[in-house]
Amino acid sequence: MKERPSPINIIWLMMILISVAAASWTGKMDAVTAAAFDSAKAAVTLAIGLIGAMALWLGIMKVMEVAGALKMIARAVRPVMTRLFPDVPHDHPAMSSMIMNIAANMLGLGNAATPLGIKAMTELDKLNPEKGRATNAMCLFLAINTSSVTLLPLGVIAVRAAAGASNPASILIPSIFATTVSTITAIFAVKFLQKGKEDISPQIIEEKEEKIEETPPEKVPFVKKIILFIFMAVVLGGMVYRISIFEGAFTWDAVTRSISSWLIPVIMVTFLLFGYMKGVKLYETVTEGAREGFNVAVKIIPFMVAIFVAVGMLRESGALEMMVAMLNPVTSLIGMPADSLTVALLRPLSGSGAFAVMSEIVSNDPDSFLSFLVSTMQGSTETTFYVLAVYFGAVGIKNARHAIPAALMADTAGILAAVFICRLFW
Repeated sequence: MKERPSPINIIWLMMILISVAAASWTGKMDAVTAAAFDSAKAAVTLAIGLIGAMALWLGIMKVMEVAGALKMIARAVRPVMTRLFPDVPHDHPAMSSMIMNIAANMLGLGNAATPLGIKAMTELDKLNPEKGRATNAMCLFLAINTSSVTLLPLGVIAVRAAAGASNPASILIPSIFATTVSTITAIFAVKFLQKGKEDISPQIIEEKEEKIEETPPEKVPFVKKIILFIFMAVVLGGMVYRISIFEGAFTWDAVTRSISSWLIPVIMVTFLLFGYMKGVKLYETVTEGAREGFNVAVKIIPFMVAIFVAVGMLRESGALEMMVAMLNPVTSLIGMPADSLTVALLRPLSGSGAFAVMSEIVSNDPDSFLSFLVSTMQGSTETTFYVLAVYFGAVGIKNARHAIPAALMADTAGILAAVFICRLFW
């Protein structure tokens, strides 16, 4: 029996058809043509730029893996993760890699979370009995990733602060609420749509475990540990000094701006110091992981080109404006302004496009309800089709199964939750 095609096939085709059809009515066919070529170029440019980030972060993750940190993290949250992912062995590297990615998204690390997600998807694919077809665990991980609970939407807060909003961080609680709703929706949607339990080969698991446990790390002398702790104290002291001297006071906005600047370097140094204290050979391990990151980044280019071209054509064709006009009578009934629809429709397709629209709205009137709402939407949703192209493309998944419907259900739930909570808080 021939297997049914993945939903991404018809979705991708419909995006192209709708773009051309809309352009024929709006007179933007030249813009659509240019968008197809420009988007293809942008996808390759972004992928090439991603090679460096992939190499760096997968190299650092390799240090954490060799040092045993990933196993420690996996054991700490085993009860929750084993219930969510019953098809993944609790001590498999995929489990801890997924946790690291989810944690990075919760902290609002942005592009730094992408290499961690690709690492997790690569580990999940090692348990995949049917290459090219997404497993239940892959679908759930992708859906959670596109709806992950966000504790610190730092990028959006920074935009609001720069625009002069009276309380830039006021979107924190609404964003947490909206992402919590979308994540719960993603989990229930995947569990409802999936069929059966995966048949995972025990041999794959045993081989991976043997590879991880080879060459126990050497212990670092106590004196070196003291020196490293002093170094961390100096760094934290520097952070306090910068806030107190240059920000003037320990206000919430000052602390938030400092966190957005310091978070990634501090995490990077912490991971490396942990590996060093465990006796890991840092340089050799980082370069080994970086080599893997380079290869993965090259593999995702064709998938990114396909998605970027469809999204670029849809954006330039005027189709989004038509959709806003058609949906406005319905969304106005729930108190959702027409201008916020553009962000809601654009967010799953283009993160940079939605961010640009959000930034423009916030800059025009930073303390309006519309600004508050679009900021919450931007901070509590993810670029679903970008994540799909990058994560599944990294492991050659062509049949996404129920991952896309579940992720889009989560996106819809997140947008509706954002409208509800913003109306409640306003």
